[in-house]
Amino acid sequence: MARTLRRLLLLALVAAAVVAWYSRRSRPGPLDLTPTTFGVETPDSGASPPKFVAPEGEACPAGYPVKANERSMIFHVPGGRFYERTIPERCYATAEDAEADGYRRAKA
Repeated sequence: MARTLRRLLLLALVAAAVVAWYSRRSRPGPLDLTPTTFGVETPDSGASPPKFVAPEGEACPAGYPVKANERSMIFHVPGGRFYERTIPERCYATAEDAEADGYRRAKA
């Protein structure tokens, strides 16, 4: 009887330790609730314009003529061989901005 009681007590201690470890492990960390988290700019933020924007359908908006493809990591500039038939996934203002993000210029 005493042996069974000791085993139950040991089992209860181990279970309590596992529950305590798991609850500490799965507790979420503090949330970052700064305005930039939600894409909101404050008037005094002094932020520079974004390096790239999302395309408008199958074309880049005015001011962002460089078309970039995320899968191939290649960008196309106006006047390039495949520029007109490229469907962009990102649109950059300059070729330098695309290169800074790790894209390479199309060879043709």
